[in-house]
Amino acid sequence: MAVLTKCLLFGLINNDNTDYELQELKTLVESSGNYEVLGSVTQRRPQPEPRFYLGKGKLEALRDMVKQSSAELVVCDDELTLSQQRNIAGFLETAVTDRTGVILDIFAQRAHTAEGKIQVELARLRYHLPRLSGRGTELSRLGGGIGTRGPGETKLETDRRKVRQRIKELEMELDDITRHRDLTRRWRKQREVPMVSLVGYTNAGKSTIMAALTGSEEVGDPRLFATLDTTGRRVEFPEGGHFVLSDTVGFINKLPHQLVASFQATLMEVKEADLLLHVLDVSTPGIEKRMKTVEKVVAEIDNRPRLELKVYNKVDLLPPVEVERLQTILPEGIMVSAFTGQGIPELLERIQQLLYAEATEITLSIPYSRGDLVNLLYDNSQVLQRKHLPSGIQLQVRGSRTLLGRVLQALNGEVNYE
Repeated sequence: MAVLTKCLLFGLINNDNTDYELQELKTLVESSGNYEVLGSVTQRRPQPEPRFYLGKGKLEALRDMVKQSSAELVVCDDELTLSQQRNIAGFLETAVTDRTGVILDIFAQRAHTAEGKIQVELARLRYHLPRLSGRGTELSRLGGGIGTRGPGETKLETDRRKVRQRIKELEMELDDITRHRDLTRRWRKQREVPMVSLVGYTNAGKSTIMAALTGSEEVGDPRLFATLDTTGRRVEFPEGGHFVLSDTVGFINKLPHQLVASFQATLMEVKEADLLLHVLDVSTPGIEKRMKTVEKVVAEIDNRPRLELKVYNKVDLLPPVEVERLQTILPEGIMVSAFTGQGIPELLERIQQLLYAEATEITLSIPYSRGDLVNLLYDNSQVLQRKHLPSGIQLQVRGSRTLLGRVLQALNGEVNYE
């Protein structure tokens, strides 16, 4: 049985931070590796103390807890400045990291694809670059712990010039990935394939909803940040037509800006989506704050108005009376359980309604020689009726004006409107 590293947590309680944030930090630390959280110190104050984050009395209390528990690491709920991290480590005589370092460490562990590893390494280097100078002793204490391991990681003692060079190399690799994604998105747009993107707080159940909509038998991973790489899959509507559904990395309160910047290639799926499915876990307290956190990150990616549908997941974990109560106080959306399948057919119907809200319905007469146009319409619109006539195939279809305009142009005006 592995020996767990002893940890202590500390943070502020104010209008922005609550006990919930510290509980979330505890979950993050414990999920990042073999760490045991022994306790925490909190202080009510509007802003961090400039030099030590905590006031003198609370800092001394934290030092006493470190000595009594033999803690090897203390973790702050906010991102510390370089000087704060150095001052606290010197005062406590133990290793110090922060929420950002913990989240980056979890991302490092969860990254499996080449793209994911590039994005995580870039985020970690951007985080560590300003912390390299004059920190040889403190960094050596962190060796092998939270905030120091990960795929493709350069040694923290590497000089700033080499780190900057590595950042440039990674940025060039991400540019190539972005160009490839742009080509794929442009091809989808030309084919008039609607794009729907799942967004939400980490562990809200986005991957399970994706499996339910696509008919996949894959089971969602309950770990935090289990999905780092965008996956696009085709989803068929019962009456014809389809859309591409993409899963994205989960968001979290105080998501490091380094991650948002590094994951731009992945998060472009959010920016280009025709519809966002904002998945929320109704079984966990604090749904309103998690909702605002996700909305804030989405606005940071792209603040244009867009179609959005809130999907309230995990209703199977609540009694019916609580589900009814939430329906009266939460913004309009749809209640589902991706695990049991409850509400999934209704969700698919709602997606169809939203995507085809601006659709046009017409009747087309297509010669038998233009089977390519028939296939195009079946793939990218709703075929409501089909008749075989001596002159060709008559289709009553409902689809986007752009797609139908292309078909009309190809038919040289051979069309009958209803």
